[in-house]
Amino acid sequence: MLARFVEHDSTEENMRLLASYLEQNGRPVSFYTDKATLFVNTPKTKRGELVGRDGVPLPPTQIGRALKELDIEWIAAHSPQAKGRVERGFGTAQDRLVKGLRVAHAKTLQQANAYLNNEFLPWWNQTLRVRPAVDDDAHRPLGRAHSLAATLSHVETRQVANDYTIRFENKLYQIARASVSAGLRGGIVRVEKRLDGTLAVRFRDCYLSVSECAARPKAVAVQTPSALPRKTVRRKSDWMKNFHLGKNDSRRKTSIR
Repeated sequence: MLARFVEHDSTEENMRLLASYLEQNGRPVSFYTDKATLFVNTPKTKRGELVGRDGVPLPPTQIGRALKELDIEWIAAHSPQAKGRVERGFGTAQDRLVKGLRVAHAKTLQQANAYLNNEFLPWWNQTLRVRPAVDDDAHRPLGRAHSLAATLSHVETRQVANDYTIRFENKLYQIARASVSAGLRGGIVRVEKRLDGTLAVRFRDCYLSVSECAARPKAVAVQTPSALPRKTVRRKSDWMKNFHLGKNDSRRKTSIR
């Protein structure tokens, strides 16, 4: 078993744990997980609405894409009963791990991970691990074509502008002149934001040299002195024109019925 304490469950933390597993054991045939949004995109529907099978398939998540590039099958548990053995194992781990952390006086994330790697996981693997009926190792080694740094990263695609620039996360990047090749202008490049924070841009099978452009100064609008507002004189209403109520006015008549 391989485990790690993290501040929050995210795609990046799952990729870091996956990288540690692959470096130690190689590529498994498949991974069996729940249907969390980290592993699969689910269509949003209204309450009570059924999802049909004829819908347009959603694009894979970053973890789903990485598993596909590594030729690892992803198997989803469609019900809690389908992964009951895993859940029971989690219950045992949570019960004993909490007590062990209390005895070890672990108060920080680093202390908790030190206890987890040095004491709890070795005890778990030696005591609770069950030998399978078929003891063949189905893991496959990582080949030269498998780059964990490139695969286990946040990947998006961008179109190269006419001035050989791309925009990523509200920043503008300039492609170096030495990296310009035929078909690059207007082409689609693969942008990899890796776990160490670096950025890599690949066009076809070649990585490009890029640099972040300085932020362009915002144009300041020149404020011209506005003309004084014209005072509009409202014309007097003439609704009483030709309307006489004088005492001597013969047209003043009142009838009461």
